[in-house]
Amino acid sequence: MPRFSVIVPAYKVQAYLHACLASVLTQSFTDFELIVVNDGSPDGSGEIIDEFAGRDHRITAIHLPENVGPGHARNAGLSRATGDYLLFLDSDDTLAPGSLRAIADRVKETGGPDLLVYDYERTYWNGDARRNRFAGLLAQSGPAAFVLDDRPELLRLLTVVWNKAYRREFVERRGLSFPPGYYEATPWTHEALLAAGSIAVLDRVCVHYRQRRRGNILATTSRRHFDIFKQYDRVFAFLDSHPELERWRPVLFGRMLDHLTAVYNVPGRLPRSARADYFKRCRSYYRRHRPRKYRAPLGGRSGLRCLLVRLGARRTFRALGAVHRLRLRSQARATAGCGRIREAALRLHYRLQRRRALDPDLAVFSAYRDRGYVCNPAAIEARLRELAPHIRTAWVTTLEHAHTLPPGVRRLQPGSAAYWTALARAKYLVSNAEFDHRYTKRAGQLNLQTHHGTPLKHMGLDLREFPAAARGTDFEQLLQHVDRWDYSLSSNRHSSLTWERAYPSGFTTLEYGQPRNDIFQRATTEDILRIRAELGIPRDSTAVLYAPTHRDYRGGYRPELDVDRMARELGPGFTVLMRTHHLYDTGAQHAAGQPAFLDVSRHPSVEQLCLASDVLLTDYSSLMFDYANLDRPIVIHAEDWEVYRASRGAYFDITAQPPGLVARSEDELTDILATDAWRGPRSAQLRAAFRERFCPYDDGNAAERVVRRLFLEDHRGLRGLPEDTLPSVIPLEDRRPAPAPGQARALSSRPHTGTLSVSASLASSDH
Repeated sequence: MPRFSVIVPAYKVQAYLHACLASVLTQSFTDFELIVVNDGSPDGSGEIIDEFAGRDHRITAIHLPENVGPGHARNAGLSRATGDYLLFLDSDDTLAPGSLRAIADRVKETGGPDLLVYDYERTYWNGDARRNRFAGLLAQSGPAAFVLDDRPELLRLLTVVWNKAYRREFVERRGLSFPPGYYEATPWTHEALLAAGSIAVLDRVCVHYRQRRRGNILATTSRRHFDIFKQYDRVFAFLDSHPELERWRPVLFGRMLDHLTAVYNVPGRLPRSARADYFKRCRSYYRRHRPRKYRAPLGGRSGLRCLLVRLGARRTFRALGAVHRLRLRSQARATAGCGRIREAALRLHYRLQRRRALDPDLAVFSAYRDRGYVCNPAAIEARLRELAPHIRTAWVTTLEHAHTLPPGVRRLQPGSAAYWTALARAKYLVSNAEFDHRYTKRAGQLNLQTHHGTPLKHMGLDLREFPAAARGTDFEQLLQHVDRWDYSLSSNRHSSLTWERAYPSGFTTLEYGQPRNDIFQRATTEDILRIRAELGIPRDSTAVLYAPTHRDYRGGYRPELDVDRMARELGPGFTVLMRTHHLYDTGAQHAAGQPAFLDVSRHPSVEQLCLASDVLLTDYSSLMFDYANLDRPIVIHAEDWEVYRASRGAYFDITAQPPGLVARSEDELTDILATDAWRGPRSAQLRAAFRERFCPYDDGNAAERVVRRLFLEDHRGLRGLPEDTLPSVIPLEDRRPAPAPGQARALSSRPHTGTLSVSASLASSDH
């Protein structure tokens, strides 16, 4: 008996069925059967099902002689199911990686409930993804298992069947089955929630709900939408046959009204000729199912909607709907008008501020387009306050990231009057990206571009031959921004040559190293042990920091590696730290049930994560160049290197000149990590050559070199100190980077010869 039976009805989905079935079969949790029902599909769906079934014994293929609809197709799957729990998946949707493992673990944690409700996200044809707007209802707080009376708000969730796992014994005991029709999920969903003796929730996206460009069957214009009335007849018939559930009648009556009017309001659902008849039916159903002593909501849109349906006032309902839509459009236009007025006022303010004298003691910093106190600008700003306290610093960031600013650093809200005043008057401007494109550099201002890593992938003008990566970049505007730069920071000769070619302009290159990496030479033994303890890494565990880069050739976040499987196969001696790229808003969404897994995607400092780890696992992230300064092992997962290089371009072949061992598949990767090859002599040999090439200046003094060169005056009163007065570069062989965690444990009684606490750097890396 398998743990799960996953039931997939299929009808005219040949373009999506491969992805759907593969998303189930590639799950790291393998104790399941997959029942695929060909609902008399006229396209190639049946052949696809048979092809998959021929390759995998876990698939049961059912071919119905004629199309009976998704409800009856699911019933056919139910009749063959043998799993402890039933899961449904529509054939154009997919399971998120690691979902079955997370569901299995949550079922076990909550004592085997009748129903487990999990979350989903809508995925769009253009690559966008949006999580269910009611995701907050799935918070895993309170009792692990409960009944609907404890959390009645679950009835507000979308009436779909594929966001739940159902205990098969519960389904069979209650005699649950799907009726025919367009809205067959409505009675099933309500009956399951009402009848469940125990319910649990899983606050995790387990299903990617595909939003087709042309919509789904419920988005078609047809009188078949009248089917919704029959389905609510079934819901209330269920209530009639279960007097003990009578208390739910007012709630379900309200849900019915919301659902009926929602169908009426959606453009294109009902034929124009059927709208009057539909609304008349809504009034009839109001009278038919209205509970005795029912009190309609007072006031608000909900109360008014209820009143108009009760009166059958369709024209008024339609008119008020039109008024509401007009009001929304008017508000949008008014907001846009106010925005234009404000924009004009700010432009005038900026022009006036530019007439004032520059402030020689003001420096403005930003990073990653206002994401917070991170990366090279943060390391430079911190050192500047130490060496030149007379210079005031201000940081451009949003309120969301305000908490990252250290005491004494003024926050500038992007686009505010204070922001434009600072850009107009500051002597110094430092960023790893660009300031607002409307900013115009003044004579006397000094701009430092710090970049955010050593380039492996193509950048700047070199992207002109890679449209997937360029994505409509305005190269003329890019060069206008580059012409603002006075200085370009570089950490090695490779970077210097790349920046000067990719961003041709008259700037001066400063080969000083990456200031954000200073912490790797200054962190103490106590720092490392403290960070690991704060992250929850077991004392003797080997921490693998997995930091993949993003892929330009596809939209949205898609995992390159089954982290769930890797964490499980490596065993309890390892802890995987998953760090997704900063371009993605989502966390890792992997391995939720794995104790040897930590999602550190939103941790504020990638440098602290590097210090806490024993080995870096990455693909093509620039983090490898920074991590090499720690002289710790690096493993490259290069399964799609050829595709990545073709779509983005690369300045050299990382598989030919790697910083450590290279894995071309997940199996190879597991072997490298499980056999200790990752820290063997070949790994050390490759890393030494890599460090010699790419880490010549990262000796812990990069930030000081920048501050002394740009901000301090020498004894002659000249801005910018001569090169021979800057801190000398410590040779590689004389550096003593922060000890690896194993060394830190052994030396915990003898602090490392460092003076700067890790807390002085909250830098983040662009993988």
